Amino acid sequence: MHLSIKAKQIGGISLIVGLAMIALSAAHVSTLVRIGLEESKARADLLVAAIYQRARAVVPGQPDPYAALRQDGGLRSILESSAYSKSVVYAAVVDPRGVAVVHSVPEREGKVLPPAGRLDDVLALPRRAQVRRVYSSQSLTLEVGQPLLLGGREFGAIRVGVSTLLIREELWDALKPALLTGLIALGLAILVAASFTRLMLRPIHVIRGGLTRLGRGEFGVRLDLPQQDEFGELGTFFNAVSAQLSADRSQLAGQKANLEAAVEHIEDEVAIFNPGGELLFANPAMRRTLPPESFGHPIDDALPAGHPYREIVQQTLRERQSRGPVSVALPEADGASPAQGAGGAEAAPAGGERLIMAHVIKDLDQQLVGVMLVARDVEYMGRVQSMLNYSRKLVALGRLSAGVAHEVKNPLNAMTIHLELLKQKLGSVARGVRPAMAQVSAPASGLGLSTPPPAASGPDLGPALEHVRIIGGEIQRLDQVVQGFLKFTRAEDLKLQDLSLGSIVDEVVRVVEPECAKSRVALRAEGFDGLPMVSGDPTMLRQAFLNLALNAVQAMLNGGQLRIAASPLPGRRVEVRFEDTGVGIKPEHLEKIFDLYFTTRERGSGIGLSMVYRIVQMHDGEIEVESTEGRGTTFRITLRQA
Repeated sequence: MHLSIKAKQIGGISLIVGLAMIALSAAHVSTLVRIGLEESKARADLLVAAIYQRARAVVPGQPDPYAALRQDGGLRSILESSAYSKSVVYAAVVDPRGVAVVHSVPEREGKVLPPAGRLDDVLALPRRAQVRRVYSSQSLTLEVGQPLLLGGREFGAIRVGVSTLLIREELWDALKPALLTGLIALGLAILVAASFTRLMLRPIHVIRGGLTRLGRGEFGVRLDLPQQDEFGELGTFFNAVSAQLSADRSQLAGQKANLEAAVEHIEDEVAIFNPGGELLFANPAMRRTLPPESFGHPIDDALPAGHPYREIVQQTLRERQSRGPVSVALPEADGASPAQGAGGAEAAPAGGERLIMAHVIKDLDQQLVGVMLVARDVEYMGRVQSMLNYSRKLVALGRLSAGVAHEVKNPLNAMTIHLELLKQKLGSVARGVRPAMAQVSAPASGLGLSTPPPAASGPDLGPALEHVRIIGGEIQRLDQVVQGFLKFTRAEDLKLQDLSLGSIVDEVVRVVEPECAKSRVALRAEGFDGLPMVSGDPTMLRQAFLNLALNAVQAMLNGGQLRIAASPLPGRRVEVRFEDTGVGIKPEHLEKIFDLYFTTRERGSGIGLSMVYRIVQMHDGEIEVESTEGRGTTFRITLRQA
C-alpha cells in the first residue's frame, strides 16, 4: 500500500500522540484502580468496625451468642446499611463453619457463605495485577473480615464483600472526562499535523513540479522558494542544476568544459584520444607540445614517428591496457621559445625529460572509449622539490632566529640591571653621599629603568645621567623589538572549538569602552544575534579583534564612531567588519600595514596588525582593508562556520 508523505507525517504524529495518550491513560487507570480498591477497603473496614463494636456489646453474658446476634435490632440495622455503601454487596456474621448467623440479606441467613478472595491480598499485588483483577471478564467478590472471640475462643467472624463490578462502574464515571479530553487532544493533534504537513510539503510540491517540467524537456526552469531553510538551499541547487542543463546543450562540449576547468591550471600535460587515436582534448600544457590544428586529427598525423607520446598511445590502444609511468626524453622543437606555463609563469620549452603515463578509459560495459595521456615535467618536479627544501630551510632559520632572540634578551637584562646600578651611584655622587649598592630586580614584564632623583648637590652629572637615560631608552626599545619578534615567530597551537563571535565581541567592547569614552568615540556592535557559530580559538580571535578595535580608537584623535558589525555569507562563512571614521590610511601605506614592524605611529610597535593577519591565516580566513584618507577605515575578516 502506497502512502504519501503527508499521510505518513499525519499518521506518525497521530501515532505519537495516541501512544502518549494510551500510556498516560494506562497510568491514570492503574492509579484510579488503586484508589478505588483502597476506598472500598476503607468503607469495608469502617463497616467491620461498626459490626464488631455492636457484637461486642451484645454477646457478653448471653447463653446463646448466635441468638443474641440474630435478635439484636441495632446489629441488623448496621448490616442493612451496607446496601448504601458503594461497592459493598453484603455484610454478614458467620459461625466457624461459615454459616451466616446474621446477613444483610435475610434470605441468606442459615446458609453457608461461600469463601471469597481477600481484598488485602489484591492490594498487595502490583498495579498491573490489580487492574487485571478489577477488569477481569468475570466479576469478583473480595472480602474484608475480622474474627469474633468469646472467652479467648473464636466463635465466628465478620465478613464484608466488595464487588469488582461495582468498583469498575465507579472507575468508569471517573474515566469519562479523561477519555473525552484525550480524544479531543488526539483530534487537535491530527488537525495540527495536517496543517503543519501542508505547510512543510508545499516546497516539495513546488520542487516536484519543477522536476516534472525538466523531465518534459523544458529549460530555464526556476523555483521561487524562501531562502531561510534547507528547502531554500535545495531550491538554489535546483536552479543551479537547471541553469547548467540549459547551458550544456551538447554532452561533448559540457565534458570538455568540465575537463578544461579541472586541468588547465596544472603543469602536467593532459590529452584524451578516442579509440581511433584522434585527439579530443588537450590542456594548455599539452598544447605547447602538440602542433597547432591537432584537434580531431589522429595522433599519427600530429606527431612524428618515434615520438614517445605517439608510441605509448598507439601501444595502449592496441593492447587496451594502461602503460607507465615511463621516463622519456622529448626532442627539442626547432626554434622553441619559452612558453607561458599554468598561471602565467614562464615554462620550459617543449623538450626535456618527461614522466609519461597512458590510462585506458572504459565505460560501464568495460568497452574502450578512449585513452588519457598524462606527461609530467621532471624538471618542474625538481623545482617544486627545491621550493620545499627552501621552505624547510626557512623554518629552520626561523627556529635559529628565535634562539638568537632569546640569547639577545639575556645581555639586555644584564645591561638594564647595571644601568640601574650606575644611575644610583651617579645620583649618590651628585648628592655627595657614598654610593650604596641597592637591590635591583628586573620588572616582571618587559624592561624598564627608574627615574633617578634630582641631584641636590655635588658635581654636575646631568650630561652623564642624560646619556644613561638615552642608553636605557634604546635598550628598552630593543627589548620591545625582541619581544615582538619572539611573539611573532613563536609557534602556537590552535585550540579550535565551536564559539559565538557575539560573546567574544562583548568582551572586547568591555575592554575598549574606557578608551572610547576617553577619546569621545561612539562604540556600537550589531548583527551578532543569531549569527552562526564559527570554529576558532577564542583567545586568538579575542586578541585579533581587540587589536583592530584599539587601532580604530587610536585613529580617531578628535572623536568619531566605531562600528563592529557581523553578517553571514554564502558558502558557510561569516564576516566581521570594524568600521571607523578616523584619519584613514594613506594609499602608499595600504600594502605595508600587515608587514612586521611597519607602523606610522610614533609609539607603535608594528606588530599588532601583523599578529591579526597571522591569526586570521591560521583560522583559514581572509582579511581585507578599505580606507579613504580623512574619512575612515574598514577591516573585513571572513571566517568559516562551525
